[in-house]
Amino acid sequence: MSPDGTSTWSFLTNHARVLVCIAQDPGIRLRELGERVGITERAAHRIVGDLAAAGYLVRERRGRRNHYMIETDLPVPDPLARARKIGDLLELLSRP
Repeated sequence: MSPDGTSTWSFLTNHARVLVCIAQDPGIRLRELGERVGITERAAHRIVGDLAAAGYLVRERRGRRNHYMIETDLPVPDPLARARKIGDLLELLSRP
C-alpha cells in the first residue's frame, strides 16, 4: 500500500486496461487513453499497436481521428483463460 492508502499494483495489465477504455469509448484519443490508464501517450500508442498487430483491435480512420473496433470473438490471450473470449472479459469489466 502507498502512504495514501491506495494499492501500488494493478490487477489488470495496461493492455487490458486500454481495451476496457476503448470498449467504453471507441473514438478515444491516445492522449486521453494514456491519461485514463495512467501511462504516457507514447505507451498508449505502443499498446494500441500491439493489440492491432495481434488482431484484437481494428483501426478505422474517420476524418482526423481514429475509431477502434474490438474483435470480441477472439480468445483472451492468457493460458489460464483461453476458453474465454475478449468480449466476455470486457462485458464483465464494464458492468456498473
